[in-house]
Formats: sequence, C-alpha cells, structure tokens
Amino acid sequence: MRIIGGKFRGRTLVSFNGENIRPTSDKARESLFNILRERVEGCVFLDVFAGTGAVGIEAFSRGAAEVYLIDSAKESVSVILKNVEKIGSPAQIKVFNQDGIRFLSGSAKPFDIIFVDPPYKSDLAEQAVRAAFQCGALSRGGVLVLETETEYYGEYLKYVFDTRKYGRARFTFFREDIK
Repeated sequence: MRIIGGKFRGRTLVSFNGENIRPTSDKARESLFNILRERVEGCVFLDVFAGTGAVGIEAFSRGAAEVYLIDSAKESVSVILKNVEKIGSPAQIKVFNQDGIRFLSGSAKPFDIIFVDPPYKSDLAEQAVRAAFQCGALSRGGVLVLETETEYYGEYLKYVFDTRKYGRARFTFFREDIK
C-alpha cells in the first residue's frame, strides 16, 4: 500500500496482517481522487472508520488543508499514527480513537469531504450517512463518499449524484444541495 499522488506520492504505508481488515485498494483510491480532484485542494477532509488512514493521508498529500482520521479500534489508530509519522506527523492531520458515528453526531466542525468506509458486513453505513446529514457535519456544497460492498438504497438516496464500482468496493457520492 502506498500514497498514489501529491507531494508524498510513492511513500509506502503500514497495513494490517490478516483477512478481517480491508483497506481501500490503491486503484480504488486513485479513482476516488480522480473524481474528487478539484474539491480536495484546501478542503477539510474527514475519514471515518479510517483503518490505516490511507484515504485521509492521500487527501493531505493532494492538498487538503486539514484531515481528521477517526477509528474506534486501538490497533487501527496505532497503524494510522505510524502512517502519519511516515509523512512527518504534520499538525494538520488529527487522529481520534473514537466511535465514528458518535464523532459525526457530535462534531461542531463542518467538513468539505467526508469519506465513510464502515465494515462491509455492518449496519453502520446508513447510520453514518444519517449522522453526517442530520448533525451538520457536511459543509454546504460538501461531498460525502460512502464505500460499501453493496449498492446503497437508504433514506438519503435523493442526495446521491454518482456511484462507481472498483472490485468489491462501491463508492456512492452524496451532496445535499442536489435535492
């Protein structure tokens, strides 16, 4: 696993051993950032269920002004901190060992891009989307990207403006201002 683009391009990142963890693949990450290209520069980026932190670190490498990496698993936070260290531990990257839904629900800060990648076999996807929209975590004109294995059919379907599939990963893009 490596950083695909930006000022830290080519740096390798620490990953997990085992089959229970499923980091977003390099190919899927590259495609994601090709889609988000002009939105990333100067944005405030939130990576919920961050795992290795690769998506948020990629955003920082490509010019995000601030990046928040949230994961409730201590092992994940340990890996995230090692990966942030690999790019010099910039102060603009903040790491929280916290429940992602609780973070979204309690955030007073709006985010320009929210990336949500919950465990595929959980019910956390809809909870995270709901929390982002109901609690004001998404800035006006901001984009929420949900990574799941299956197609999204939740209550916020009217805000979906694009979907893409890369292997097992399916990205669903939401924007509140498209009602």
